[in-house]
Amino acid sequence: MFPTGLSSPNPPPPPTQEARPAATDVKNDSGNITSPKKRKINGSEREDTSDTISSSPPKTLNSSSSPSSSCSAAPLHIQKKLRFEDSVDFIGLDVKMAEEAAAAAAAAASCSNNKSKAMFLPGGVGHHANGLTKTAASGTFSNSKPGAAKKLVIKNFREKPKLPENYTQETWQKLKEAVEAIQNSTSIKYNLEELYQAVENLCSHKISAKLYKQLRAVCEDHIKAQIDQFREYPLCVLFLKKIDKCWQDHCRQMIMIRSIFLFLDRTYVLQNSMLPSIWDMGLELFRFYIISDLKVQSKTIDGILLLIERERNGEAIDRSLLRSLLSMLSDLQIYQDSFEQRFLEETNRLYAAEGQRLMQEREVPEYLHHVNKRLEEEADRVITYLDQSTQKPLIATVEKQLLGEHLTATLQKGLTHLLDENRIQDLSLLYQLFSRVRGGVQVLLQHWIDNIQEGNSAFGSTIVINPEKDKTMVQELLDFKDKVDHIIDVCFMKNEKFVNAMKEAFETFINKRPNKPAELIAKHVDSKLRAGNKEATDEELEKMLDKIMIIFRFIYGKDVFEAFYKKDLAKRLLVGKSASVDAEKSMLSKLKHECGAAFTSKLEGMFKDMELSKDIMVQFKQYMQCQNIPGNIELTVNILTMGYWPTYVPMEVHLPPEMVRLQEIFKTFYLGKHSGRKLQWQSTLGHCVLKAEFKEGKKELQVSLFQTLVLLMFNEGEEFTLEEIKLATGIEDSELRRTLQSLACGKARVLTKIPKSKDVEDGDKFSCNDDFKHKLFRIKINQIQMKETVEEQASTTERVFQDRQYQIDAAIVRIMKMRKTLSHNLLMSEVYNQLKFPVKPADLKKRIESLIDRDYMERDKENSNQYNYVA
Repeated sequence: MFPTGLSSPNPPPPPTQEARPAATDVKNDSGNITSPKKRKINGSEREDTSDTISSSPPKTLNSSSSPSSSCSAAPLHIQKKLRFEDSVDFIGLDVKMAEEAAAAAAAAASCSNNKSKAMFLPGGVGHHANGLTKTAASGTFSNSKPGAAKKLVIKNFREKPKLPENYTQETWQKLKEAVEAIQNSTSIKYNLEELYQAVENLCSHKISAKLYKQLRAVCEDHIKAQIDQFREYPLCVLFLKKIDKCWQDHCRQMIMIRSIFLFLDRTYVLQNSMLPSIWDMGLELFRFYIISDLKVQSKTIDGILLLIERERNGEAIDRSLLRSLLSMLSDLQIYQDSFEQRFLEETNRLYAAEGQRLMQEREVPEYLHHVNKRLEEEADRVITYLDQSTQKPLIATVEKQLLGEHLTATLQKGLTHLLDENRIQDLSLLYQLFSRVRGGVQVLLQHWIDNIQEGNSAFGSTIVINPEKDKTMVQELLDFKDKVDHIIDVCFMKNEKFVNAMKEAFETFINKRPNKPAELIAKHVDSKLRAGNKEATDEELEKMLDKIMIIFRFIYGKDVFEAFYKKDLAKRLLVGKSASVDAEKSMLSKLKHECGAAFTSKLEGMFKDMELSKDIMVQFKQYMQCQNIPGNIELTVNILTMGYWPTYVPMEVHLPPEMVRLQEIFKTFYLGKHSGRKLQWQSTLGHCVLKAEFKEGKKELQVSLFQTLVLLMFNEGEEFTLEEIKLATGIEDSELRRTLQSLACGKARVLTKIPKSKDVEDGDKFSCNDDFKHKLFRIKINQIQMKETVEEQASTTERVFQDRQYQIDAAIVRIMKMRKTLSHNLLMSEVYNQLKFPVKPADLKKRIESLIDRDYMERDKENSNQYNYVA
């Protein structure tokens, strides 16, 4: 019997369901009926139906009969247990067995052993064609032969039992009461298992379609009744909470209803693809009758947007309520159409107005932090209550209105300020935010380059163009380069575009002032490599040279650098002012690596000359000792190859007889070893160490050759005028004035000038300062020798231009020799490509005219714009 109390024919479960134990009695052909027995197998209940099988009309054994009855006793009843494990599609079982099988089994059992009881053992499980699971009689009766066993035949009932009258109506009434109880949140009168079984019974008798329609109608009526409470309810947070509660109740009710009608959902609904599942049916009804109502939907969406706007304005709201409502819209599949579009429109409007307002009110760093905060807030909203699909369009909207619309304005207003104050964190944030917007990095890159090239006093062009900054130009360029590198590494994430743009920008603004940066870089290197520079250790000096080489790469006029560097290097080597030979050679190797061996060949020759000169002086001292030449002057000579060293204008001066004699001795010695060479004495680069006696005591003065000639005059007299000194020494006027100024107006005033002034004028008188005092024993006064005069600078520049003319001529002749005939524009283009220094078109035209005059090339007679090479 069914647990519902209703009469039931025990409908079996369909093939997709788990086999349920049979609740009916099984009647065999003999009319005997046995009640079902229950036993437990592995913890699960199964029902075994015992069928009594007899070989004759049924007779009941006497309860007191002995088990040892003879073979002629009444026919023995043999019981066979049938186990139904699989689902079957029939109602009852008709069990038959041939009478011959029973008789043969009984005879075999009684003959073999009177005391034994005949048993029919269950065999292996097999499958019949009709889907029934049966037990094959593979076992044998006790002590019988294997061949004596017969097959057990199991057949369906010939007719299916019919449902009792009013069963469907009564069952549906119970199910309807249960559904209404769930919808009204009251207790259910019936057991849930009983209700589930009732649904299963109805479905098994082809009533599924009617049951589904009835269930839908009940749910529809209930949901219809809910709509009126929302239509006239005012828009407020309570309205949203009421909608949310209605939704939560609906979901809970549909889950319980579906659990009762699960069999219907998994059989009939599953087999009909056009029908929505019970859960989807509930969503469909809720969407159609509640949310699709224009008033309800409008108030719900407006309420949600109002809460989000309040949160954006800084108010605290119920985020769980929003999350629940938006989840409802997603489940009902109206999130995008009803909510997302309006939400994005409101977001766009809000941030468009906010961006315009804050760009006017706030400074750029503050504005950037606000934008970053807004982006973080919107990302948090997506995580907390918005649907994931909203993230991309939402963030894109915020980026567009707060950043994309104000890229240029932001950079024009604040980039220079950020770079001036080196605000690393703000610059990093600026780059991160601009990276989020399409084209943002490119706009930032362009403005950044413009700031480097055309910025204020801290940037680019102003450093190079302003002549007042010449003394500090190179150091400012190095500091600026370090600053820019740090910004690229830390703020711009080492973006390769920014690195390349920085190089182009430096190359552009450094060369806006031709030649001067190259000259100043050479002088800066000289100041670092000169003796007395105690600012840095060897390691720091090496790093400094590396940085200078980076700036050196940007300049076009490398020949200008070479000329001034060579002049300064010559002074350092000849006057003995080089701080470190290792540092000098390190700088030389850097230049060689950067510009090639041809660039440094002459510089390397200068070092070779200095080393050879040391060897020659060792030999000269040995020569002096062998010749027993008397004298209290020690002579040191440096032999210079004219092609390696800068060009010096020889100056004839009146040397003391002792010096002249030593010069002649060295000349005889050197020409005796190297015939065919010519020696030219360069007095401008000579320096001496003089021993002097003052009232304070003895001192050693390290002075230039010109200073030596002036001081030696005061061994012959007490006071001399400017004209007398000039006549006696033969030193050129401007050079003499510089020399006297260094002796009488510098820090170490060995001479006294009358009248006292900073400059040396005609008629000034000079005398020895016997009261001279100094804390050091050896005093260097020849620093003036290291200083570059205006004439030296002009002559160096002039030599560079002269060399450039030769290079231009050589380039033009090379090109014409190869091409034979070439138009003016193509010739100009190719010359520019070959030259390593900037040249004006007017200068190129002059060189072309010069070559035409010297018959290296000629103009074409028919086309004046064409040139022909003259072999």
